[in-house]
Amino acid sequence: MTSAPRRRHHAAPPREDVLAAAMAAIAARGLDGLTMAALGRDVGMSSGHLLYYFRTKDELLLQTLEWSENRLGLERRALLARTGTVRRRLDAYIALYLPAGHRDPHWTLWLEVWGRSQNADDEGRARQAAIEGAWHRDLVALVAEGISRGEFRAVDADRFATRLRALLDGFSVHVTVGVPGTGRARVLEQTAEYVDETLAPGA
Repeated sequence: MTSAPRRRHHAAPPREDVLAAAMAAIAARGLDGLTMAALGRDVGMSSGHLLYYFRTKDELLLQTLEWSENRLGLERRALLARTGTVRRRLDAYIALYLPAGHRDPHWTLWLEVWGRSQNADDEGRARQAAIEGAWHRDLVALVAEGISRGEFRAVDADRFATRLRALLDGFSVHVTVGVPGTGRARVLEQTAEYVDETLAPGA
C-alpha cells in the first residue's frame, strides 16, 4: 500500500517582495489594477494569504507607502550628506520630493492613502504623520544650516519648512493628476522662484 503524497508547502515570499510587487503593479496598472487577487498572482500567493498578512487593503497600501518612503529616505539622507552649498542640497531635496510626472506611482499611492485617512484609526494616522515628520525635520535642519552659513536670510526655519512643504504638496497633486500647465519642469521653476524670494539674503 503506497502512502499518500505529502503536500508541498510553499513558503510565502518575503514581505518586502510583496510590497515591491504592489508598487510595481501601481506603476504598471494604476491603483485600479492593484487588487488582492491580481497581487496574489504576481507573487504566487492567494488573496486569502495576503489578507492574513495585511488584514485589509488599507493596511497593504500603507505598508507599501512606508516601504517606498524608506527607500526615498535613504536617497534623502544621501543627498543631504553631500558636500557643496546648502542651496544645491535644497534644490535636490525639492527635486526628490516632487513627483517624476503624471501618474507617478509613489504620489498616486500617497493620494490614495491620504484619501483613506479620514477613516483610518489613530495608529494609521500616526504612521502617516511619522512619514511626513521625517521630511519636515530634514527640511528644517537644512534651512537652519543655510541660515547659519549665511546662504539664507534669517527666517523661522520651521515655519518656512511648513509653508514650502504645503507648496510642494499642492504642486505635487497637480503634477500627479495631470493638471495642464503644471508639469514637473514648470513646478521646479516656480518653486525655485519662491525659494529665491523668501530665502535669498537681502530678499
